[in-house]
Amino acid sequence: MRKDLVGQFSEEQMAGVDRLIEAYRNVPGSLLVVLEKAQDITLYLPVNLQRYIAAGMGIPPSKVSGVVTFYSYFSTVPRGRKVIKVCSGTACYVKRSGEVMERLKRKIGIEAGEVSADGEYSIEEVRCLGACGLAPVVIVGEETFGLIDPEHAEEIIEKNGQRGERS
Repeated sequence: MRKDLVGQFSEEQMAGVDRLIEAYRNVPGSLLVVLEKAQDITLYLPVNLQRYIAAGMGIPPSKVSGVVTFYSYFSTVPRGRKVIKVCSGTACYVKRSGEVMERLKRKIGIEAGEVSADGEYSIEEVRCLGACGLAPVVIVGEETFGLIDPEHAEEIIEKNGQRGERS
């Protein structure tokens, strides 16, 4: 099972996942931590990696799948190292979050759900980030940006080191 994953992930990434499994195998209630750290290493959790983790931890694959599909933090498809989340909830929508999204997509050169060529960014629309008083809101990786003026949305990316633009 591991050799199938080495084609998808580097040997270094798989060694990191193996270390996680070994460290947490006998720790009750550690699945969420293992999945978080595994996703930090591999950037996403495809079904075959979920099965590998389940086998290594001695738990049913359905339990791993249940956790991965329940929490929106986890992704089963490739993502960039920094995920950009643009809120499209009501408060953000009326404050032009759609324009913010379009400007960010153009700046990075990708559509929602895609990964930039350098693997640095992916962008997704989310229903609500729970910061309505700061609308419109964007999260880049772990950093939250509020009160974004669509005219200056690209500055978020420039602050994070991405300067390429789609023509």
